[in-house]
Amino acid sequence: MTYGSPSSTGREDVRAYMRKVRGGREPDEALVAEFVRRYEVIGGSPLIDITRHQAAALEDLLGWPVAAGMRFSEPTVEQALGEVAARGSRRVAGIVLSPQFSPLLMGGYGRAIADARAALGPGAPEAPLAGAWHLEPALVDGIAGRIRDGLARLDGGAAATAPVLLTAHSLPLRIAQQEPGYLAQLEDTAIAIAQAAGLSRERWQFCWQSAGHEPGDWMRPDFADLMPELAAAGHRSVLVAPVQFLADHLEVLYDIDVGAREQAEAAGLRFSRIASLNDAPELISALASVARTTLRVPRGPVTNPAPLAPRGVA
Repeated sequence: MTYGSPSSTGREDVRAYMRKVRGGREPDEALVAEFVRRYEVIGGSPLIDITRHQAAALEDLLGWPVAAGMRFSEPTVEQALGEVAARGSRRVAGIVLSPQFSPLLMGGYGRAIADARAALGPGAPEAPLAGAWHLEPALVDGIAGRIRDGLARLDGGAAATAPVLLTAHSLPLRIAQQEPGYLAQLEDTAIAIAQAAGLSRERWQFCWQSAGHEPGDWMRPDFADLMPELAAAGHRSVLVAPVQFLADHLEVLYDIDVGAREQAEAAGLRFSRIASLNDAPELISALASVARTTLRVPRGPVTNPAPLAPRGVA
């Protein structure tokens, strides 16, 4: 499960999506226009297609029915749960595609599952929600490998010296203060990935990105704050590595590839970003481990009580 995205870059589709994200509140027209522009710049979000590819790859690995459900767009969580139920599943792991887990921030996914089960009626599958999986070895190794690859692509000897910014989605300060465990998970993720990538402590820094448009203070430092500091310290290149985002979507393809690049280049830095995991084998292996843990299925060969029904049955 993940957020979803607008069905097109059209103003009405973007407005409808933003309204759902905002809990039914109408977005400001200027904000709608800005997000229409951003979606047009990246050619629309590929997130839903990527999530479906992830589901298909996980099904191929596990041999269990797997479906993609979006919290704020189609295919919905209810549609996804109905699909796997129609294919014979009676107990289903709900996995949020954010490795770190916060009851406050991710609670909406649990409510979406509860609503979907209620809509499906008495025969609805049990659907426990997975908790944090930010230290899954395959996940850590996958992102660390992309950091090493990203550094190796840098020119002029920068592979040995370029700083690495490990980023996560910013939070309003008032929310962050209520979720110290979530902040600790993000820090633990960054440390584990940096160590696996072989980065010395002075080469990397955790920071925030994609601060929202709501009033109030947001978490700092934002990567926009750090670019001039890195240049002033004598660096000429920078590598950005998200440790929370697992797939290409607006916050990666625009906020990093466009916004962060502009900020870096304005400061005189050569900019690079690691490749997203998307449906890479490392991520699918991590998701398989999460599914097994959530459903308390031991590792080893998977046995199915009946042949899988075809994908797409509703």
